[in-house]
Amino acid sequence: MKRSGLVALLWTAAFAQGALAAEGTLNETQQLGRRLYEQSCGVCHTRPTLVAGLYGPELNMQSAGGREEVMRDVIANGTPRMPGFKHYFQPAEIAAIATYLMTLQPGHQNIPGR
Repeated sequence: MKRSGLVALLWTAAFAQGALAAEGTLNETQQLGRRLYEQSCGVCHTRPTLVAGLYGPELNMQSAGGREEVMRDVIANGTPRMPGFKHYFQPAEIAAIATYLMTLQPGHQNIPGR
């Protein structure tokens, strides 16, 4: 049991360090998009723990066919399984989220070692 706790702690530390490094490479718009994504989108599109699944699909630069304008439209208007956010976010905020998604590599939500 102690070993699994240590592995989880090390993985969390490595993830946090990588997140801080990524924050430094993002421009101001992408940083805003990341904050908004984590606050409102992450509940469905981010893996909450190492063993949990995702409720919604992983979002990355290949989502919506890799077309940023389609991402903005989906975020604003939603889909049959996702609410639209056009009444919650300003158009510039929606664009910032889409811009941030274009920085995410496919598989960034994969569990290490799998």
